[in-house]
Amino acid sequence: MDDLLANRAIQDLVAEHGREQVVVVLRNVLQELRESIAIGSQSLDILISISSIGEMVAKETKRRNSPSLRRVINATGIPLHTNLGRAPLAEQAIAAVVQAARGYSNLEYDLTRGERGSRHDHVRELLREITGCEDAIAVNNNAAAVLLVLSSLAQGKEVVVSRGQLVEVGGSFRIPDVMEQGGALLREVGATNKTHLSDYERVINHNTAALLKVHTSNFRVIGFTEDVSTEALVELSHQHGLLAIEDLGSGVLIAGYGEPTVQEIVATGMDIVTFSGDKLMGGPQAGLIVGKAECIARIRTHPLARALRLDKMTLAALESTLRLYRHAEHRQEIPLVRMLNLSQDDLFHAAEELRDKVNAIAGLTAQVIECVGQVGGGSLPGRDIPGFAVAITSPLSCVSFEGRLRQAEIPVIARILHDRVLLDPRTILPHDTEDLLVSLRKAAGEKS
Repeated sequence: MDDLLANRAIQDLVAEHGREQVVVVLRNVLQELRESIAIGSQSLDILISISSIGEMVAKETKRRNSPSLRRVINATGIPLHTNLGRAPLAEQAIAAVVQAARGYSNLEYDLTRGERGSRHDHVRELLREITGCEDAIAVNNNAAAVLLVLSSLAQGKEVVVSRGQLVEVGGSFRIPDVMEQGGALLREVGATNKTHLSDYERVINHNTAALLKVHTSNFRVIGFTEDVSTEALVELSHQHGLLAIEDLGSGVLIAGYGEPTVQEIVATGMDIVTFSGDKLMGGPQAGLIVGKAECIARIRTHPLARALRLDKMTLAALESTLRLYRHAEHRQEIPLVRMLNLSQDDLFHAAEELRDKVNAIAGLTAQVIECVGQVGGGSLPGRDIPGFAVAITSPLSCVSFEGRLRQAEIPVIARILHDRVLLDPRTILPHDTEDLLVSLRKAAGEKS
């Protein structure tokens, strides 16, 4: 141990990271070597030198001091890639987060009255203006929004849902489980493929609190199907003095995606509508609850509202993103909106430019091919988005080359199709291009 600590390379690590941390790493490396020798996976015939151990310690120390949550380049063509953090934020939202994080803010302070305020007020008026609702509140994701709504408005009472809408979202979380945690009693009606208005009406009783419509934003049932419209469900609910609630999942604020907009659902008279901020809206992770003022007031004062509230940085990003929705010409500044609205000509030219740059790297051969992608994030299921990708071949197998890209200093996440690695320009952000080329050169074995 003393000899190792006297080694120049180890001393450099001590100077940078401190003796205590380096000693811990050194002991771990030595223990692993002993165990490897004991079980025969490390041969004594192989010279274990101080310099080689120093390299192991340096590598492990670097790993320990590298952030776990790292920037990656999304070259998959899937804009809402859940594993990669879903929607990237607009520059305005990023600036707002930095400002909120750097110092103090009026998070819960009313500057006009000089007294305590509410953090919910920062997005309340924007959501009212954009969606046409009476009132609104934001929590940390859409599952939390549904949980809070049911806990506030239907605890201990029945909530009626179509069997065809008992969806499961990511990580095996299911609507029935969320309802159970919210204290509501699930009452299933209809069949998987068909539910009629009479199915709802038949089960309404003195213990019914609400009729819940769950928009199947992450799957489609096609063929012999029938569903009850939002308008009909609202009318039936109000005839019986019940609440009408709709969980939109990936809510959209712009028409043209083939999905009902939040504004359209609010206009039907729905008492409560919930949707995500980090899916088709293109903002930070958030669960947005909009609807009737009386319902929102009950939700806002529920104890869970505090447990599920947003932090100052998320609120800053959410407010900034919502401001961009005020004006049609500013919506393209939201990366997701821009990605989904790229023309085929734009995508083809971007793919051509990337192809030429890849072909300039020794050992790599690239060509532009047509491809089909998805939006991702459980949004717009079954809807293909056509585009173009750069298909790369190298002396390595496509699996090895993809692995090198994925394990680069700035990881590149790509797709493999027909023994070629595909880079889709739709999701390669403008500031990613140079770093992408660096990762490609290193993966191809080009010396720096």
